[in-house]
Order: sequence, then structure tokens, then C-alpha cells
Amino acid sequence: MTKLQGKVAIVTGASRNIGKAIAKELAAQGAQVVVNYSSSSGEAEEVVKEITDAGGEAYAVKANVSQPTEITTLFDECISHFGKVDILVNNAGVALYRLVKDITEEDFDKVFSVNVKGVMFCMKEAATKLEKGGRIINISTSVNRMMIPTYAAYSSSKSAVEQMTRVFAKEMGSKGITVNSVSPGPVDTEFFREGKSEDDIKRFASMAALGRIGQPTDIAQVVAFLASDESSWISGQNIGANGGFA
Repeated sequence: MTKLQGKVAIVTGASRNIGKAIAKELAAQGAQVVVNYSSSSGEAEEVVKEITDAGGEAYAVKANVSQPTEITTLFDECISHFGKVDILVNNAGVALYRLVKDITEEDFDKVFSVNVKGVMFCMKEAATKLEKGGRIINISTSVNRMMIPTYAAYSSSKSAVEQMTRVFAKEMGSKGITVNSVSPGPVDTEFFREGKSEDDIKRFASMAALGRIGQPTDIAQVVAFLASDESSWISGQNIGANGGFA
């Protein structure tokens, strides 16, 4: 498929897990992809290799999205290398599973600096550097729709992402740029499995209408649709990609 032929995409946090699947899916559909990472250079280069081996085009750029100056560098390197930016996928994120009574200020700042500040300043950069008719897709979470103990910091940070998405969609509409968010349910990644037993995984799977946890490609395909021309009448929306989990 070449629905994204001629488009250039930045995917933050693309060296592994859902971000890796998104980068590979966008490339498979014809986009030139910047694979952003903050520390996993070897894994990022492996993603680039997998994309180029499959006939696509990709380039790895190191940038910590909690640092606005590095976000500027990320966009400028993309434009220098590929000539423009059409698609921004704000996927980079960190999780924290603690009861509210146990959350420290350092914990809170770490989660919000990446999940909220990172998305905000990536969108700020995109406001002036994304091509007209571009696409912005922010990754949220389906636990926002539930009340799960230990998820307060993480889910509140992602709730902020969803509201920023709605507001920014209004701000960018005059340029034909759509802004949406995707809320995955449980997805089979290292990120999700951390600290969980097999019984925990089975319990989460049983909570979905389709009786399983998701795969990274399940999310990547939704993102690719929102990045395409087929989604041109969808903006300011949150799409739950969770198999009926919530």
C-alpha cells in the first residue's frame, strides 16, 4: 500500500513497542519516517534497518521530548534530511504505577515532563513547521475511561493529552491539519508487561470484549488511517483502539 507516498512522518519514541510498529506501518504505506529515540540508539537503528530492508526510507534522530530545545532539533533534522514534515505521531511516553499516597514530586514531574510537556512542545513546533493538510496523532490510553488503582499519575497525564488534542484541533483547522488521539487498551509490549504476572495479563485480556490483549500492529493500523487522506474529516477526536476493553 502507498497511501502515504510522498509524506514525511516523525514518530517519537519509535525505537520499540508501539512506536516501532507505528514507524514500520507508516513506512510500509509509503511515508519517509524519522525514528525518534531518547537513549536506545541501537534499537532505533535496528528499526531503521528493518524499514530500509523492506524497501522504505527511515532516519533515526535522538531527542528527549521533555526538552523543548531537543524537539526543535528533531524537527529541524527531519526537514534537513527529508525536506518537510507532514505527519507527527506523539508516541513517546513513560508510565508509573503507584498509589497516590506513594507518588513523589519527582515521580509526578517525570511522568508529566514526557507525557504532557513533550506532547505540548512537539505540537508547538508542529504549529509552524508541519505542512498544510498535515496530520497529528497523539497516543493516549484507554485507562482514562476506568478507575484503576496505581494509574492516577499516568492516566491524568494522558487525560491532559486528550484535552490538548481537542484544543489544538481547533487551532490548526484553518491549515487543514487534523489533530486526533488514539487510546490503546492493553497491548502486548515490554512497556505493558513490566511488573505484571501471566495471571495479570490473562485478567486484562478477559476484560476486553474480544478476549485478548492487543498487538502493536493493532494500534499502528489505526494511526496509519488517521495519517492518511481517508481521515480528512476526522479531527479533535479520541479513538479507542482497545478491543472493547473500555
